[in-house]
Amino acid sequence: MSPGNTRRWARKRDRAGQEPRTEPLRARLGPRNPGCPDPCSLCRREAMSCVLKGVVPLGLVLLVCGAQGFFLPNVTHLEKMLSKYQQDRPHSRVRRAIPRADKEEILMLHNKLRGQVYPPASNMEHMTWDDELERSAAAWAQECIWEHGPTSLLVSIGQNLAVHWGRYRSPGFHVQSWYDEVKDYTYPSPDECKPWCPERCSGAMCTHYTQIVWATTNKVGCAVNTCQRMNVWGEVWENAVYLVCNYSPKGNWIGEAPYKNGRPCSECPPSYGGGCRSNLCYREETYDQKPETDEMNEVEVAPVPEEKHVWVQPRVVRPTKPKKTPGVNYMTQVVKCDTKLKDKCKGSTCNRYQCPAGCLNSKAKIFGTLFYESASSICRAAIHYGILDDKGGLVDVTRNGKVPFFVKSERNGVESLSKYKSSSSFTVSKVKVQDLDCYTTVAQLCPFVKTGTHCPRVRCSAYCKDEPSYWAPVFGSNIYADTSSICKAAVHAGVIRNESGGYVDVMPVDKKKIYVGSLRNGVQSESLRTPRDGKAFRIFAVRP
Repeated sequence: MSPGNTRRWARKRDRAGQEPRTEPLRARLGPRNPGCPDPCSLCRREAMSCVLKGVVPLGLVLLVCGAQGFFLPNVTHLEKMLSKYQQDRPHSRVRRAIPRADKEEILMLHNKLRGQVYPPASNMEHMTWDDELERSAAAWAQECIWEHGPTSLLVSIGQNLAVHWGRYRSPGFHVQSWYDEVKDYTYPSPDECKPWCPERCSGAMCTHYTQIVWATTNKVGCAVNTCQRMNVWGEVWENAVYLVCNYSPKGNWIGEAPYKNGRPCSECPPSYGGGCRSNLCYREETYDQKPETDEMNEVEVAPVPEEKHVWVQPRVVRPTKPKKTPGVNYMTQVVKCDTKLKDKCKGSTCNRYQCPAGCLNSKAKIFGTLFYESASSICRAAIHYGILDDKGGLVDVTRNGKVPFFVKSERNGVESLSKYKSSSSFTVSKVKVQDLDCYTTVAQLCPFVKTGTHCPRVRCSAYCKDEPSYWAPVFGSNIYADTSSICKAAVHAGVIRNESGGYVDVMPVDKKKIYVGSLRNGVQSESLRTPRDGKAFRIFAVRP
């Protein structure tokens, strides 16, 4: 094999804060051996030949070639290496190396990206979370060393690294950046990443991408650690957030494409039994598996005291009334033809009304034109203005300050009256209906303004719960930051079902100082403190 065919690896760097890990600098590789080419230009086959000659230590060669993958030890060897990161004895309380929401986001995003590769994969396996890989990733993240490691483990696992500082970036941001290296990769060329490797190995790379989409890699475990001071290629970063993801079985093997091209799931291993989900070979769960335990920073439960047979006189307990089921909140109020705004508007949600049919011939009075006096009929004012007809429907109301007088007029079959007296007023507007995807936010659709904002009634897509928080975040509970996904927040609030989607009403409000996250209806919302900008919103169910 000639040095001219060597593969040259590189690093890429986002000075704004994101730093995907590639290889160490040449200075870390030690003296060159005349029998091997420059370590910075080692391709995978030549790297193996150097290892066999005993010139460059195995760990360093693995680091040179980016995401790892050279030797496949037997399962016993892998388990032996991973066992050093296991707990010495079982504990009733375990602190996970990564929050549950981040774990779910990482795993969901990996499988989503693996299922959408192009050209399509015929043997792409569904990925699951592995606690042992998480432990080993946590152990390395605690070291705060900006290089792949530990060396003893790299022969058995794949590894992707990323680091950032400054503003918050979710783990999904880094996973997506690893996958975005696809732009520098041409399938199925196993040795092509637009290679360019001068003295300091800088330029495009794609080994993070190929590890993510390596078909036979079906386990992942990640950890996040904040390093007070971390040396990132000669620069000291303070409070650097370090992400380590370990993979098994490892990928990036010499001379191999990451997956086979073909109809999805057409070449799955027999162990999957023909199962296929979202273009991935999927193994259906069996009942003989051990149930998962909740180990996410849980407080240990006090042991049950041993029963002592002491006879006591039973105390009579007064029966309690059953708790009332909390009612569903609606923003839209159902009114009658003669309902006046001043009679119905009793709170902050008095801005959308459902009018019945037949109000055209009602005797209810209205005062004014364009601006209507608060003693006017809401529904007849909407007909007078031209928002509704005699069939009824939805109308939005904006409350205004006092107007010195109100002028009569006749419009659309409704006659309004005059009133030459200062009084509170309101205007009416038409309610629009708009279809939304899982990613639209209130900040994009209808941000809050103090003069009053009316959002359209929205129809949400189904299955927004399954979207990663990197693309569809939710901040808060009950009141949400306006950078939240509207439809995913609706599932969190329980106003729609994830399987069907549906209609919701949205009301923009002023921002809060603190948004508290919670787990509801299968959606984990995030906490947000002292946001610098942006407003908030409430979300309401729509009557069937």
